Amino acid sequence: MSDQATHMTPDQTVLSRLSGVATSGVTTTVLVAALIFMPFLLGGSWTFTLGLCFANSIGVLAVSLLVRYGGEVSIGHTFFTALGAYSVGVLDVRYGISLWASVPLALLLGVTFGLLFAWPSRNLHGIYLAVTTLALALAVPEMINNFDALTGGYEGLYVSTPFIPGVSMGMQRYYVALVMLVIVCVAVARLRLSRQGMALLLAKTHPSAADAFGTRRVWARISIMGISGGIGALCGATLAFSGSTVSPGGFTFWQAIFLLVGSVVSFYGLSLPRVLIGGAFVTLVPQLLSASGAWIPVFYGLALLGMILLGHYMPRIRKAMAQKSEVA
Repeated sequence: MSDQATHMTPDQTVLSRLSGVATSGVTTTVLVAALIFMPFLLGGSWTFTLGLCFANSIGVLAVSLLVRYGGEVSIGHTFFTALGAYSVGVLDVRYGISLWASVPLALLLGVTFGLLFAWPSRNLHGIYLAVTTLALALAVPEMINNFDALTGGYEGLYVSTPFIPGVSMGMQRYYVALVMLVIVCVAVARLRLSRQGMALLLAKTHPSAADAFGTRRVWARISIMGISGGIGALCGATLAFSGSTVSPGGFTFWQAIFLLVGSVVSFYGLSLPRVLIGGAFVTLVPQLLSASGAWIPVFYGLALLGMILLGHYMPRIRKAMAQKSEVA
């Protein structure tokens, strides 16, 4: 037994045990439990805002997954969110069909179009792929308006069909978004621990080794783009239901930039707490700065810079605090 272990004080022993218990799984469980009871403590406006936060967190997760497993940056994920949102909106308004059918359709469309986009761009990397996805983001509002007979054009669509009849729509919009976020995070966690997920990560980090095991990097990039597109469509479907309206203004180029910013703020994390940080930054910071007038871009940039610096120096701060406690 080392000298450090033999000279450990009772306080340090307690702290080490507590840090061992506070695993990511326990943290996530406590966070979800707190979010379940949150509507009973907050007002209706905050409940509505948090529902949008959960939906945006799914979009942040979609972008982060592409970065972590594909090694690429997307500026056009609003294309996939628009697919999901209008799947919900069109089926709701035109046919009176609820989320039971529109969410699977949104997922199918997101995966399909993700694969269709990835195939012709499979050999593009870096800035070239980013510019290609930028074209998607710029084209989305125009495509929506050109199909106004189906999408409602500038007026948009109002989603009002309940997921569970007889339950308050305000509560449904909150809890459906929370459940959707938890399901997507659990699915991504299972993917990361699976053989397929490890193969996808190996194809990104060590392409030659992946080829030796039968996983080509091209097919891995196509697969991860399909998965990311499907998650992006689920983000759009959740946004449509939680926000109650679907319009071209929700899928502009700047919305795509905000999703990328949320991914950066969360440091491309794939766990529920990390993507919630990104979703909260995308949703809450603009609302908190709404009264700042012409200073909004300045304060938003400062908030983004502050979050990045905090995340960058946090490991050093923790290390310094740990060393200080050991000395004490």
